[in-house]
This record gives sequence, structure tokens and C-alpha cells, in this order.
Amino acid sequence: MTIDIMLTYGVLLLAIILFVSEKLRTDLVAVLIMVLLPWTGVITVDEAFSGFASDAVISIIGVMLIGYGIEKSGVMGVIAKLITDNVGTKEKNIMATTSATAGVISSFMQNIGAAALFLPTLRRVGKRAKIAPSKLIMPMGYAAILGGTLTMVASGPLIILNDLLGDAGYDSFHLFAVTPIGVALLAGGILYFYLLGHKVLPGNKEDDSSKHDASLQHVYNLPEHIYECTIPEENALIDQSIESLNIWQQFGIHIIGIYENGSFTYTPWRQTRLRANQTLALLGEEKQIRAFTKAYDLSGTDDPQIFTDVLNDEFAGFAELIVPPKSAAAGKTLAELGLRKNYHVEPVAYIGPDGEQFNVLEDEMTPGLEIIVFGRWEDIDKLKQSDTFVVMSDVKQPDPSSGRDLKKPALISLAVSLSLVLFGFPLPISFFTGAMMMILFGVIPKNEIYSAIDWKTVFLLAGLIPLGTAFDNSGAAELTANALVGVIETWGILPILIVIGLLSMFFSLFMSNVAATVLLVPLVILMGESFGVDPAALALLVAVSASNSFVLPTHQVNAFIMTPGGYRNADYLRAGSLMSVIFLVISVTMIWLFYI
Repeated sequence: MTIDIMLTYGVLLLAIILFVSEKLRTDLVAVLIMVLLPWTGVITVDEAFSGFASDAVISIIGVMLIGYGIEKSGVMGVIAKLITDNVGTKEKNIMATTSATAGVISSFMQNIGAAALFLPTLRRVGKRAKIAPSKLIMPMGYAAILGGTLTMVASGPLIILNDLLGDAGYDSFHLFAVTPIGVALLAGGILYFYLLGHKVLPGNKEDDSSKHDASLQHVYNLPEHIYECTIPEENALIDQSIESLNIWQQFGIHIIGIYENGSFTYTPWRQTRLRANQTLALLGEEKQIRAFTKAYDLSGTDDPQIFTDVLNDEFAGFAELIVPPKSAAAGKTLAELGLRKNYHVEPVAYIGPDGEQFNVLEDEMTPGLEIIVFGRWEDIDKLKQSDTFVVMSDVKQPDPSSGRDLKKPALISLAVSLSLVLFGFPLPISFFTGAMMMILFGVIPKNEIYSAIDWKTVFLLAGLIPLGTAFDNSGAAELTANALVGVIETWGILPILIVIGLLSMFFSLFMSNVAATVLLVPLVILMGESFGVDPAALALLVAVSASNSFVLPTHQVNAFIMTPGGYRNADYLRAGSLMSVIFLVISVTMIWLFYI
């Protein structure tokens, strides 16, 4: 074993430890590896940064922009409404239809985006049909993951696969080369839940149909009273900021509006200072409000006059938000995010992944956190245009006639991209052409171009590509492959395929699925050459099996649906174990029958 191989193994071990321990975000781990490798001398500086110019990274940026444009145009909303209006009320039909649609949509946009899109739709359909969310959300989430195997641009592992094959001297797969496998996997997953969903899915008492029928106020015991009071001259509130009053912790009430000199300020910022003669709209329980007004010598009424036309049920109310994975809110406190200042809504309650409800949040927000907010419907609706939160509740929609219909130019742009790919043009230029068309057509606003790109994923891909190069340059890939060949060369092709599928699944569960692909593809290419089996087919199995992440909530989609579905780790283990076996059987069988 050479020094280069030992150094490469050392960097790999460090990466595995950091991935598993979650001491750093996955994208930061990738960047750290990218920076460390040139210092070992195993790769050059140019090779370390070559990932940023790779076809895989350029392609995924184009796919992200197109997916964002499709979602922004409202096309997905039309599809979701069509399903909502026509799917009926039978649980199995709703599950199969929404899961199939989410899976297909995942073939050309990030699967977390497809899951986020269908989550509110499932809540609406489930409420109408009196079906527990836990019976619908997990099948949809799994289908979104399975949809990531429908095309060669549907997931990070498949996108990066063609780059790895090209580096090894093999031809790339065309866009729909993996589609037969993806269709079989998606169909298998839907059939699994159709036949066995009642046995493997939980029927959470907290999320049953009776909870659906109740209002958010009743379900979460939220304050219902709006009280008006005016600040008199020489009052203790004058020149105090809302935050300094500490009224959330001390009294459990919220200032949701300020009226002064004919103008309204809704859900005022925490640093807003109060002045004499301002009229406040207070949200809270009557007993708490009385305690506050007594403490500050205020008089008012529980029959609002000034705010009655702007904060009634027609114009304002409660909504349920969830923090998705890779959200700008994740890792920030409420103060850092500025929920009131930037989004004009008032947070009133929080529900953690374990279902615990609390009224004050001082810690950093985490993916899966639910936030109950109060605000005007028009402000809550604007949150739908942001990827910071997913709005789970129905809100009063603005009049769509005021805006330009962007559905047709969005679909034309998508069709052009796919046509270019089908005519043999490279993926990067094909998808960037479609993305540029969406920008020029106004589907993607110019000030949202860069925010539409998930830069963490971009850096994850670009940072891990050099690790594969180091494995190849140092001889570590050849050494590892030879060791594996020595163990399994007499097993026969089918057991070898099963081992490859299991290795990819295992690495993906505890590391990034992209990292698993970068590590294993060079190995299986060398193994295929030793066995006389098509190396590209083995590499395809690795990239497909990297999506076999169902038994733990480590995949971003599984983490995202955990709270709204009311799931626990045991639920993923129960439903995901058999799903993983089905995935392994289908993927191995398809590769064995049609690709080797």
C-alpha cells in the first residue's frame, strides 16, 4: 500500500466520520474534502476544482432553474387541483394517484420540491375524505424518492454518474436510459402501499380525521380573542420596543397590529417602539389580556372597531407552516430570520418533530419544525412563493387574473429542453437553454434566479467529485476493487449485483447519496472489467440504489414529511424495511435482465 493510497483512505475516513456524526453540514464536508485533497498531493489543484465545471454540476443547476420555473408558473398547482377535484374519497385511490403524480413530477424537479408541492394538497384531500395524514404522506414521500430514478437528471447520483463514466472512458447514458427501472420501482412502491399500507402505516391518534375537522385554534389551543386598546399619554409603554416588554413570555399575548394616524402596521417587528395614542390589536386569551392591560393601566374593548374590517376571518387568520430541509430558516433563530419584519406574520406556537408544542422558541429552527402563525391572508399567500417555508393550511387566494399567465411559456421552455436532449445535444446546454428561456419569458423573475438554485447541493456535488478522482489517481479504487473481487468472484453475477445494491444503500443511509456514488462507481467499473460484465450497468445500479433510503429519516424527503405525517423512527423502520427489499429486488432484477 502506497503513501498516496493511505492518504486517500485517511481523507475518506475523515469524510465518513463527519458525514455520520453530522458535525458539519454535508456540503461543508464536501468542500473540506475538496480543499484537503490537493494538500496531500494525490490530486492537483486544477483537479480539485474541476467539479465546478463538470457536466453534472452545470446540468443540475439547469434542472433546478427549470424545476423552479415550472413550480413558479402555477403548472403544478393546476395539476394538484385537478387531482384534488377528481380523485374521490377512497384512501387507496387517493394514495395511488397522488403518489404516482409526485413520482412523475420528481423526474424533472428535485424530489424534495415535489414532496413540498403535494403536502398541502394531501392535507386538503385527506381532510375532505376524513383520512389520517399518516396514511397518505409517507407513500407520497417515498414515491417522490422513487421518482428520482425515472430519468438521468432526476437525482444527484444519476446526474453525476455520466461524468464518472466519461472519466473512465465509457459512453454516457441518454436521458431516459434509466426510465424502465424507474417505472418498475415507482409501480412497485405504489403497489406495496396499495396492498400493505394498512399494515405498515401508522394511524396516529393525533392526526386522525377528527383533528382534520377541527380548526387550528381548537387543535393547538390557540388564542381566539382580539382586543383593542389605546396607549394614553405618559404611559409606561411609550418608547418601549415590543421585544423589551417580553409580553410573549410574561403574558402570553401578541401585538398583531398597530394603528396610528390613519395607517395600519400588521404584525409589527419586535424592535418597533410604541408611542402615545397608538391603538394596539392584541391577540390572546381574555384573562391574559386583562392582566396585561391592568399591568400597564390600559383601557380598551374586546369588540374591536378600528381593526374589525382588516383582521376578521375574511382577511386574516391562522396558518400552519413547516420548515423544509435546506430552508433558509434552518439553523437560524426567529430573531435572525425576522419572521415579523420580513414576512409580516406573527408566530404564536411551535410544534417540534416529536409533536411537543411550545409557545416560545429561543433555539435555532430545524427542518420539520411546524410554526403556527397569524397574519393577513395576502401575506401568508406570499410565503408560498418562498422556499423558506411550506404553507400547510388553506389560505384565501388572491385574484389570479391580475397576473400574466406563465404556464404556457414554462411548458414551452421545458419542452425545448427535453427536445434538445432527445436530439442528442449535451445535458448542460439543453437544460440551460430551457432555463434561459424561462428567464427571458419572465417565468423566473430576474431577482430570484440565484435564490432558485440550491447552492448547498451544487457545492456538495462539486466538492465530492475530486474524491472520486483521488480514489482513481492514488490506486485506492483498484486496491479496494481487487480485494472485493477476491472475495466475491466465485459467487455468480446475481449475488454480486445484490452486494453492489446493498453497499450503495448502506453508504447512502449514513453518508450523502452523491458521496456513495462517487466512491462506489470507480470500484464497480474495475470490478466489472475483472468479471467481464458491463461496467456501465454496474455503475447504473450504484446510482439507482443510492436512492434506496427508506428505513431511516436521513433522506431529506423523509426528514421533511416526518412532522406533518406524525411519524417516528420506528414507523420508517417498519414501512421502509420492506420497501428497501422491494427496491433491491426490482433494481437488481431489471439490471440483470435488461442492462447486462
